[in-house]
Amino acid sequence: MKKSKLWQILVPAYKNDGQEIEIEHHKKWDVFVQKLTNGLTIQKTSRGIWLNQNEIKYEEKMIPVKISCSKAQIKKISNFTAKHYEQEAVMFYLVSKEVHIVNYNNNFKRIKKKAI
Repeated sequence: MKKSKLWQILVPAYKNDGQEIEIEHHKKWDVFVQKLTNGLTIQKTSRGIWLNQNEIKYEEKMIPVKISCSKAQIKKISNFTAKHYEQEAVMFYLVSKEVHIVNYNNNFKRIKKKAI
């Protein structure tokens, strides 16, 4: 198994017609990502401005989500995101080349450390 890296992907908060995306729709995306990667960190909504391929300007709110996974997995997540949210573009980028998870017992003593 390849080492995981920490990625961030931007998920839309609103549909292309301006309607807010329902929580239940987001939860389906969350389930897909959790099954593929075992977890995600959802952050507060941010505002973005960008131009598409036809130089049409978009201003929208998006949700930054951090995910520890392989490059192949983030590509699957990106493809699913585009289809699930009907997006013409999806942005994701590498945050860190290493991910470490340190586990502790009930006495808060380290029991396992591994790079994933």
